[in-house]
Amino acid sequence: MKFNAKQLQQMSDAVRAGALGAVLSAQSGHVGIILDASEIITAIYANHLRRGIDRFVLSSGHGSAMLYAVLKLAGYKIGDLNSFRKFGGLPGHPEYGIDGVDATTGPLGQGVGNAVGLALAQKIRGIRARTFCLCSDGDLMEGVSFESLAFAGRYNLNNLIVLWDDNKLSIDGVAQTDIDINARMRSMGFNVMSLRGNDIESLEHALDRAEKSSHPVFIQCKNVLGRASTLANKSSAHGFALSETEMLSLIAKNSNEDGLRLWNVVKRRPIGEPVCATVAVKRVRIPKIPERISTRELSGIYLDLLMKSGADLIIGSADLSNNTNVRTSVAKEISANNFNGNFINYGVREHAMAAIMNGLSVDGLRAVGSTFLVFSDYMRPAIRIAAMSGLPNIYVFSHDSIALGEDGPTHQPIEQLPSLRLIPNLNVYRPCNMTEIAHAWNSAIANMDAPSAIILSRQKFKQIPTPTDSDLSHGAYVIYPAQSVRVKTTIIATGSEVPLAVEIASRFKNVQVVSVVNVNDFRKQDSKYKSSILRGCVIAIEAANATPWFEFADAVIGIDKFGASGDGATLYREYGFDVDKIIKEIKHYL
Repeated sequence: MKFNAKQLQQMSDAVRAGALGAVLSAQSGHVGIILDASEIITAIYANHLRRGIDRFVLSSGHGSAMLYAVLKLAGYKIGDLNSFRKFGGLPGHPEYGIDGVDATTGPLGQGVGNAVGLALAQKIRGIRARTFCLCSDGDLMEGVSFESLAFAGRYNLNNLIVLWDDNKLSIDGVAQTDIDINARMRSMGFNVMSLRGNDIESLEHALDRAEKSSHPVFIQCKNVLGRASTLANKSSAHGFALSETEMLSLIAKNSNEDGLRLWNVVKRRPIGEPVCATVAVKRVRIPKIPERISTRELSGIYLDLLMKSGADLIIGSADLSNNTNVRTSVAKEISANNFNGNFINYGVREHAMAAIMNGLSVDGLRAVGSTFLVFSDYMRPAIRIAAMSGLPNIYVFSHDSIALGEDGPTHQPIEQLPSLRLIPNLNVYRPCNMTEIAHAWNSAIANMDAPSAIILSRQKFKQIPTPTDSDLSHGAYVIYPAQSVRVKTTIIATGSEVPLAVEIASRFKNVQVVSVVNVNDFRKQDSKYKSSILRGCVIAIEAANATPWFEFADAVIGIDKFGASGDGATLYREYGFDVDKIIKEIKHYL
């Protein structure tokens, strides 16, 4: 059954009372959105969202108390509203993993990208489902929102319904949104509607039309921040600024027993089955590899074999698929006219790509996205959300050092590699050969609780074989043993610096080389294993910022300044990655 306008008003009052109670209990939170948008979220959950089938994203995550109140009333298992913003209770902003929460939001704009990804996943999976997204003025000031919405328009995601809580205010005063948001949305291919946010009949009519639209839909809901309070239409209404007396008065005014009884009807509705995302890692036969080859080529070869063997990955690129080698021989591009494919051209939209990937993962797909390592900076907020949410995205980052050469310092990463390693729950692999490439891909695919980044070279370099008895799951292993029993020096290296380290070690009898394919995995090992491979004086070599390696090394050869334009070999030599120079330093330590 569908509820009428009077019933929806009673139900939204109950939502408002519950959300205000949670904020009052916490003595912290955001009141303004609760007072102006409860009708919007109620209409969606009461009359339109099919639990377990459709999706809802609260991009304006500061309205979390309102979302929790709706979920509680609709029968989701989320715990006590009075635990809001308290240690061990409901978090201050929505977090994926809470029953009914489809996206971790709060950093504005991220939820819009997630919603686009969810809608895209529904299209790829071929199910008749919708994604609703409630966003704020703040969301629509963030660039990632319009990167994502432009993508949604080009792919004509007509199952996406975005509702804009337009109260024309943000924390610092008048919202600095576009002069004409609706015109911009029309230009991106959206069907645009406009109404008053508390006009339930108009809202219902708009949602009915939206569900039949042949284009993605954008609904402007003109609202009053903090409606019906003493701070109505003032920026200060955004946070927790009302007196306790006024809060109690508003709770009493909105408490509605009829509304609570009506929500019980919603609780009894059937629930659709959730989708589980898994990809079988199959054994693939590795062809003969040239003596000198780049790791981006190795990755491309292995990924192609994986896809030919039936790996069910949705691969994409921010306009660099031929550079990152992720467009396989079995790639079938997804388009607005045909979603039955396995490759997405995101265009030059790195941040949107990462946010959309989060939505793809939540809805049951395994997403791979690629660009140059230096541009991971554009993606960082969405990568952080993926790590926080435990989403198993895979990021392929090529052109990993100054050795990419002539493109110059704007494209040469220095700090990106160590900074990615600092993100909790993100696995970062920098492989040096095909064995390590296979380990990186297989581990990333098998890990269902964390995203992974695979860091690859543009330049070709000599292949150093991994000893057959090596266990790469430790994150680090001896790839080149010393020629004597007593080891005086261990050189730590990763990726393209491994052959450099081996060439140096070959000049000594008592120097070994340890390849660190995954620093995080190595960090987890016990002291016995670490000391068994880090013997003698430890020197780390990596073409990135040096500082983090002092966790393991006595000395580090790295790069702590920006690169330059020139061929890769010259840059390596000029920046200290030279065999003779490093040998002199090792002799000094010995």
